[in-house]
Amino acid sequence: MDGPILAEGSLAALRDRATAAHQAGRLAEAQPLYAAFLAREPRAAGIWTNLGALFRSEGRHDQALRAQERAHALDPANSGIRNNLANILNDVGEHERSLVLRRELMRDAPQDPNQVAMAGKALRSLGRHEEGIALLEDGLRRFPRDAEMQIQLALTELAAGRYAQGFRHYAARWLTGELSPRKVSAPKWDGGPLDGKTIVVLPEQGFGDTLCFARFLPVLRRFNPARVALLAERPLLRLMAGTDGADWIGPGAPPGGFDLWVDMMDLPTLHFGAGDGIPAPASLAIPDDARARARAITAPFRDRFKVGVVWCGSVTYRANAFRSFPHERLHALLDIPGVQMFSLYKGPELAAFQADGTSAFIVDAGGSDRDFADCAAMMEEMDLIVTSDTVTAHLAGSLGRPVWTLLHWDAFWLWGHGRDTTPWYPSMRLIRQTSPRDWSGVFARVRSDLAALAARRGAAA
Repeated sequence: MDGPILAEGSLAALRDRATAAHQAGRLAEAQPLYAAFLAREPRAAGIWTNLGALFRSEGRHDQALRAQERAHALDPANSGIRNNLANILNDVGEHERSLVLRRELMRDAPQDPNQVAMAGKALRSLGRHEEGIALLEDGLRRFPRDAEMQIQLALTELAAGRYAQGFRHYAARWLTGELSPRKVSAPKWDGGPLDGKTIVVLPEQGFGDTLCFARFLPVLRRFNPARVALLAERPLLRLMAGTDGADWIGPGAPPGGFDLWVDMMDLPTLHFGAGDGIPAPASLAIPDDARARARAITAPFRDRFKVGVVWCGSVTYRANAFRSFPHERLHALLDIPGVQMFSLYKGPELAAFQADGTSAFIVDAGGSDRDFADCAAMMEEMDLIVTSDTVTAHLAGSLGRPVWTLLHWDAFWLWGHGRDTTPWYPSMRLIRQTSPRDWSGVFARVRSDLAALAARRGAAA
């Protein structure tokens, strides 16, 4: 392809074609054009940084870092290049280097609030929460309307366990442009009395968030509603039937309509505003037919130490590449004496799991799940669940099942920083990467500890 491209004319025309394709979102077209330009002008820092941004948008983080490093080496004073390099450094866990660049940019461009917000994010990733909060609070005094700074402050406060302040500031999530505004015919609840009124609680993000934060539904009883309805998608309906604090749960408007609505993630603000501690997880219901199905699947392995495994979350989630791991990592656990693994995963990555023969060794118990009630019933049959940071971690924790949640270096704020337990789920153990993207170290610990646990269970049998 390079020959015809180079024959078309000047470097300027080639550069313009590449950037136009990139800006139009035609990345497959832009990439070879950038490469052709760089073959003739390898010292073009601006093109290297554009190419790095392209790679980052495609999730090719190593290539993005290489490109941004080349751009920065060629033009270290360029603020746009420093910003792009700081972005990818933060993605791949090099937060100290990212923070150095952010501080340079804050000094050189003191009127740019984004650099303060991203410096706060880097400090949170490093576990330097109090320093991050101080920086972001100072930034908000100068830029009080900056939504990104507000959300970074909220996330840092939440990671630090300052739940009352963090959830209050988390209202900024609707200002950043990442969530679509609600379009509901009834008014949003203003926090006043609910006497005689029906209020609908709307979930916001993933299934895991719904399971985790449904524990706050009972806070609405303080306002004396006639009825609390929880909107939920069908995969959660059987599981959440009878959840404390909800009088009705369904995928659409409740029968008889409703008067007001509220976002589920606004309920913790009310709870922690009263000074209360973290409530127990929401109660869940497992139907008898789901239990019978789970017993039938596990029946041939009654004498084994049964471990349910999940390696991947939703592939549409922006950070899924970092929080998930290849299913091949589980091969390190296949020969542990007495252990039988069961896949609890359901989703597009199941095809690769089946194609390479892994399903011969790890029973596919989740691919035919009808809903999360089926998954919950399988968890009841397990001696242990080992999962990536996805909905199954919240499900196992809500059920009180023994669960090891494997975390990447820059995990969700709920898991805090550096701890191996969490007050949100007492039955959960957290196993963290000790360095960015190092799943090998995580699985070395999982293998060692699982082998010891299975041996103890075998000796006690």
